Amino acid sequence: MNWIFLVLAFLIGISNAVQSGVNAQLRESINNPILAGIFSFSIGLVILLIVFACFNENPVPKINDFQQIPLTRFLGGALGAFYVITVIFIVRKIGSSNMMCLIIAGQMATVMTIDHFGLQGFAVHQITLPRLTGAVLVVAGVVLILKN
Repeated sequence: MNWIFLVLAFLIGISNAVQSGVNAQLRESINNPILAGIFSFSIGLVILLIVFACFNENPVPKINDFQQIPLTRFLGGALGAFYVITVIFIVRKIGSSNMMCLIIAGQMATVMTIDHFGLQGFAVHQITLPRLTGAVLVVAGVVLILKN
Protein backbone atom coordinates (compact mmCIF):
# COMPACT_ATOMS: atom_id res chain seq x y z
CA MET A 1 0.00 0.00 0.00
CA ASN A 2 1.37 3.40 -0.93
CA TRP A 3 2.48 5.22 2.23
CA ILE A 4 1.35 8.63 0.88
CA PHE A 5 -2.26 7.44 0.99
CA LEU A 6 -1.82 6.41 4.62
CA VAL A 7 -0.38 9.82 5.46
CA LEU A 8 -3.23 11.55 3.64
CA ALA A 9 -5.81 9.48 5.55
CA PHE A 10 -4.11 10.48 8.81
CA LEU A 11 -4.17 14.14 7.74
CA ILE A 12 -7.89 13.83 6.98
CA GLY A 13 -8.38 12.75 10.59
CA ILE A 14 -6.45 15.77 11.83
CA SER A 15 -8.35 18.18 9.60
CA ASN A 16 -11.65 16.61 10.61
CA ALA A 17 -10.90 17.11 14.30
CA VAL A 18 -9.70 20.71 13.78
CA GLN A 19 -12.69 21.51 11.54
CA SER A 20 -15.08 20.73 14.40
CA GLY A 21 -13.51 23.31 16.69
CA VAL A 22 -13.13 25.93 13.97
CA ASN A 23 -16.80 25.60 12.98
CA ALA A 24 -17.87 25.80 16.64
CA GLN A 25 -15.80 28.97 17.06
CA LEU A 26 -17.40 30.44 13.93
CA ARG A 27 -20.81 29.64 15.42
CA GLU A 28 -19.89 31.54 18.56
CA SER A 29 -18.48 34.47 16.58
CA ILE A 30 -21.62 34.98 14.49
CA ASN A 31 -24.06 33.53 17.05
CA ASN A 32 -25.80 31.42 14.41
CA PRO A 33 -25.08 27.69 13.95
CA ILE A 34 -26.83 27.31 10.61
CA LEU A 35 -25.17 30.38 9.12
CA ALA A 36 -21.83 29.02 10.36
CA GLY A 37 -22.53 25.84 8.39
CA ILE A 38 -23.44 27.89 5.30
CA PHE A 39 -20.19 29.85 5.53
CA SER A 40 -18.21 26.64 6.01
CA PHE A 41 -19.73 25.03 2.92
CA SER A 42 -19.49 28.23 0.88
CA ILE A 43 -15.76 28.51 1.49
CA GLY A 44 -15.39 24.82 0.67
CA LEU A 45 -17.32 25.36 -2.57
CA VAL A 46 -15.06 28.24 -3.60
CA ILE A 47 -11.97 26.12 -2.95
CA LEU A 48 -13.43 23.22 -4.94
CA LEU A 49 -14.24 25.52 -7.85
CA ILE A 50 -10.67 26.84 -7.87
CA VAL A 51 -9.24 23.31 -7.74
CA PHE A 52 -11.64 22.26 -10.52
CA ALA A 53 -10.61 25.21 -12.71
CA CYS A 54 -6.91 24.54 -12.17
CA PHE A 55 -6.68 20.76 -12.22
CA ASN A 56 -9.72 19.15 -13.87
CA GLU A 57 -8.73 16.97 -16.81
CA ASN A 58 -12.06 15.17 -17.28
CA PRO A 59 -14.86 16.26 -19.59
CA VAL A 60 -17.78 18.02 -17.93
CA PRO A 61 -20.95 15.94 -18.20
CA LYS A 62 -23.93 17.36 -20.05
CA ILE A 63 -27.19 18.16 -18.22
CA ASN A 64 -28.79 15.04 -19.75
CA ASP A 65 -26.04 12.93 -18.19
CA PHE A 66 -26.91 14.29 -14.74
CA GLN A 67 -30.58 13.47 -15.23
CA GLN A 68 -29.66 9.78 -15.63
CA ILE A 69 -27.88 9.59 -12.28
CA PRO A 70 -29.93 8.12 -9.40
CA LEU A 71 -30.70 10.77 -6.77
CA THR A 72 -29.12 8.63 -4.03
CA ARG A 73 -25.71 9.29 -5.59
CA PHE A 74 -26.03 12.97 -4.69
CA LEU A 75 -26.51 12.29 -0.97
CA GLY A 76 -22.85 13.01 -0.19
CA GLY A 77 -23.53 16.74 0.09
CA ALA A 78 -26.53 16.17 2.33
CA LEU A 79 -24.52 13.82 4.54
CA GLY A 80 -21.70 16.38 4.69
CA ALA A 81 -24.17 19.08 5.69
CA PHE A 82 -25.62 16.79 8.36
CA TYR A 83 -22.13 16.17 9.70
CA VAL A 84 -21.09 19.82 9.79
CA ILE A 85 -24.29 21.24 11.28
CA THR A 86 -24.55 18.44 13.86
CA VAL A 87 -20.94 18.92 14.92
CA ILE A 88 -21.53 22.67 15.27
CA PHE A 89 -24.46 21.95 17.60
CA ILE A 90 -22.91 19.20 19.76
CA VAL A 91 -19.13 19.66 19.99
CA ARG A 92 -19.24 22.19 22.85
CA LYS A 93 -21.85 20.12 24.71
CA ILE A 94 -20.10 16.74 24.70
CA GLY A 95 -16.47 17.73 24.06
CA SER A 96 -14.33 17.15 21.00
CA SER A 97 -12.74 13.87 22.12
CA ASN A 98 -16.10 12.34 23.09
CA MET A 99 -17.61 13.49 19.82
CA MET A 100 -14.75 12.15 17.68
CA CYS A 101 -14.76 8.82 19.54
CA LEU A 102 -18.47 8.37 18.88
CA ILE A 103 -18.00 9.37 15.24
CA ILE A 104 -15.21 6.82 14.88
CA ALA A 105 -17.32 4.10 16.54
CA GLY A 106 -20.18 4.85 14.14
CA GLN A 107 -17.79 4.83 11.21
CA MET A 108 -16.29 1.48 12.25
CA ALA A 109 -19.70 -0.19 12.51
CA THR A 110 -20.77 1.24 9.16
CA VAL A 111 -17.60 0.58 7.15
CA MET A 112 -17.27 -2.97 8.42
CA THR A 113 -20.83 -3.63 7.27
CA ILE A 114 -20.17 -1.97 3.90
CA ASP A 115 -16.97 -4.00 3.45
CA HIS A 116 -18.52 -7.28 4.58
CA PHE A 117 -21.37 -7.10 2.07
CA GLY A 118 -19.50 -5.19 -0.65
CA LEU A 119 -22.08 -2.39 -0.56
CA GLN A 120 -21.78 0.74 -2.71
CA GLY A 121 -19.57 -1.07 -5.19
CA PHE A 122 -16.71 -1.76 -2.76
CA ALA A 123 -14.74 -5.00 -2.80
CA VAL A 124 -15.91 -7.56 -0.27
CA HIS A 125 -13.77 -7.82 2.87
CA GLN A 126 -15.40 -10.36 5.16
CA ILE A 127 -15.69 -9.65 8.86
CA THR A 128 -13.04 -11.98 10.28
CA LEU A 129 -12.06 -12.57 13.89
CA PRO A 130 -9.01 -10.27 13.70
CA ARG A 131 -11.07 -7.48 12.06
CA LEU A 132 -13.87 -7.92 14.60
CA THR A 133 -11.35 -7.91 17.45
CA GLY A 134 -9.86 -4.67 16.10
CA ALA A 135 -13.31 -3.06 15.92
CA VAL A 136 -14.14 -4.23 19.45
CA LEU A 137 -10.86 -2.74 20.70
CA VAL A 138 -11.68 0.58 18.99
CA VAL A 139 -15.13 0.61 20.59
CA ALA A 140 -13.60 -0.36 23.96
CA GLY A 141 -11.25 2.61 23.58
CA VAL A 142 -14.26 4.81 22.86
CA VAL A 143 -15.98 3.59 26.03
CA LEU A 144 -12.85 4.28 28.11
CA ILE A 145 -12.46 7.79 26.68
CA LEU A 146 -16.16 8.56 27.19
CA LYS A 147 -15.82 7.71 30.90
CA ASN A 148 -13.87 10.99 31.33
